[in-house]
Amino acid sequence: MAEVIPSFWSIATDPTVMRRASKIALIVGIVIALINHGDKMASGAMTPIAWAKCMLTFLVPYSVSTYSSVMAVRDRLQTLGE
Repeated sequence: MAEVIPSFWSIATDPTVMRRASKIALIVGIVIALINHGDKMASGAMTPIAWAKCMLTFLVPYSVSTYSSVMAVRDRLQTLGE
């Protein structure tokens, strides 16, 4: 009998996956934020909208890392179950 593979959300909210995605989002998010907004930050010209966009920048690497981890875990569990 084949094992049931956990749902996307149960893997995505696993503390290990969230911790890894957070670390990646912090590093990559800082780099992207500096590339996109560094000049405004340095000159003090950041508006509230620019700050909001800057904060949203961190969601991209978090989402990509989480998705990649979930797919890797699911593939691994599927391979082990065969």
